[in-house]
Amino acid sequence: MRHVVEPQVVSVSASVTVVVWAPSIKDRFLSPAGEEGLILLEAGKHEFPFSFQLPQQPLATSFTGKYGSIQYCVRATLERPVAPSQTVKREFQVINHIDVNSPALLTPVIRNQEKMVGCWFFTSGPVSLSAKIERKGYCNGEAIPIYAEIENCSSRLIVPKAAIFQTQTYLASGKTKTFRQMVANVRGNHVASGSTDTWNGKTLKIPPVTPSILDCCIIRVEYSLAVYIHIPGAKKLMLELPLVIGTIPCTAFSSRNSSLASQFRMDMSWLALSMPEHPEAPPNYADVVSEEEFSRHVPAYPQPMDCEEQLCCPVFAYIQEFRFQPPPLYSEVDPHPVEVEDRQPVSFVI
Repeated sequence: MRHVVEPQVVSVSASVTVVVWAPSIKDRFLSPAGEEGLILLEAGKHEFPFSFQLPQQPLATSFTGKYGSIQYCVRATLERPVAPSQTVKREFQVINHIDVNSPALLTPVIRNQEKMVGCWFFTSGPVSLSAKIERKGYCNGEAIPIYAEIENCSSRLIVPKAAIFQTQTYLASGKTKTFRQMVANVRGNHVASGSTDTWNGKTLKIPPVTPSILDCCIIRVEYSLAVYIHIPGAKKLMLELPLVIGTIPCTAFSSRNSSLASQFRMDMSWLALSMPEHPEAPPNYADVVSEEEFSRHVPAYPQPMDCEEQLCCPVFAYIQEFRFQPPPLYSEVDPHPVEVEDRQPVSFVI
C-alpha cells in the first residue's frame, strides 16, 4: 500500500529574532495573500532564502561565561492554524573587532613595587620587583615578552612567576558579581637571599581566549598580566599590568622588520660593487721590486760545515730567509721535464 501525501492548505509565517540585550530584529519573509489569508503549499520540500542586516551600533562579542552569556541566534517559526507551531533555532557568532594598532594599545606598561618581608622587629629585608611589557594590546596566539628585575634582600628563597588572568564582571539589577580565572602562566628560577634576577624578554604565550569585551553594559571581560613573587611565610608581591586581547594583530613590528631588512640589504650592497666579474691578474714581481733592492735584501749563504763538525754539535734545522725573492713563473708546460728513462732508483742507508 502506498501512502500518498495530500496537499495541505496551511498558513505560513516566520520571524527572525536576534536574542541579545539589544532590541530584537524581526522580519516576515513569507506573508499570506488573498482574502482568506492562506498560502497553498504542495507536498514536498520548500526553501525560503532570507537575509537581514545587523544593527549599525557596536555589538558585543559572543561569550559564554561562569554566570552569564552573550548569544546571538536566528529563530524561524512555522505557524499553522490546525497544528502546533514549529520553531527552529540556530546560533551564530558575532565578533566585535579590536585593533591593537591604536596608539592607546601600543604604549608600554611599567610597574614597580617593594615589599618588606616580616613585621615589627622580625623583618628579614625587602623584596623589590619591577616589570614592563612593550605594549598593552595583544592577540590570541601571540607571545608576550616580559622584562622584569627581581631583587631579594631578605633571608628567604623566593620564586618569581607570571600569569594571565581573565576577569568576568556581571552587572544586573544594581548588583555586581565577579569571577576571576588564570588562563596561562610561566615560572622563573629561584632567587636566593642577597641575589638578583632579570627577565630579558621571558615569553608567555596567550592561549585561545575570548577577546576583551569592554563595551557591554551587563557583561565585561577584561585581562591582566600579573607578575608576582612567591615568598614563603608571607603574602605575594604582585604587580598587575592591564592587557587588552584584540582581534586585529599589531603590524608595527613587521613593518619595523621590513625596514631593517631593507637597510641591511642597502648596507651589504657594497659587496656586489667591490667584486669584479673578471678579476685582473696580479702585477709582475719585476715591476714591483727592482734588482738593486732585491740584491740588497738577499742574505749571503753560510759556508758549508764539515761533516765531522756537524756530528759533534747538536742537530738544528736551518731555515734560509727568502725575503723579496720572486716566486717561480707560472707555466702550464713543465720547463724541466723528466724522462722516464732518466729516472733511477734512489736508496738510503741509515
